[in-house]
Amino acid sequence: MVRDLVYPPGCAACGLPIADAGCLCSGCWCSVRFIERPYCEILGLPFGFDPGRGMVCAEAIANPPVFDRLRAVAVHDGAARDLVHRLKYGDRTDLAPMMAGWMKRAGGDDLARADAILPVPLHRWRLFSRQYNQSAELGRALARLSTKPFLPGVLVRVKRTSKQVGLSQTARAENVRGAFKVLESRRDAVFGRHIVLIDDVYTTGATVTAATRALKRAGAAEVTVLTFAMALAAPI
Repeated sequence: MVRDLVYPPGCAACGLPIADAGCLCSGCWCSVRFIERPYCEILGLPFGFDPGRGMVCAEAIANPPVFDRLRAVAVHDGAARDLVHRLKYGDRTDLAPMMAGWMKRAGGDDLARADAILPVPLHRWRLFSRQYNQSAELGRALARLSTKPFLPGVLVRVKRTSKQVGLSQTARAENVRGAFKVLESRRDAVFGRHIVLIDDVYTTGATVTAATRALKRAGAAEVTVLTFAMALAAPI
């Protein structure tokens, strides 16, 4: 195309010229650590060995999460981290469809049997300053790919929280305590339903935990957290 001659397509992560838009160069592709089985069936943490189908990790047993399961595309480093950063801070909402395609694969059967997709919401003041919610962009693209209902206005953030970056795990949990609620007029969209909750990155889980609590209080039967990336030091 003439456009590609004038504006050559670049790698979605680093910008290096490549043949097709919406792809990664070979170097960035090799840097993505996809999270594949075997992994903990609850927390989605990859195992360093195969303990057998259906196994859960010690962390999930010792500290069961309020959500039912967590799934993520890749470890939050390399090109995966760059994609998240570009989407979240670089106004690159055009990356959402590509990233959502990978999330659809990571969601697998849990996404296939879900009743609706909800994004982790931003507070209205942060949404005003940023102009878009990266989790909603991912959720909207994923809903189109999976043909699931996308319900961005059901779960709202009622507390203006500080940024989570730089906070300890305890401080993160306290920061988002009571930050979310399901609108009374939309509780029927949640009650008895299997919800897929979308966020860009899972770090300590404080945000999605607080959001899940609000969904469960509104009667959600199951909550699957689906993120693009997961902060992880090493396989367990």
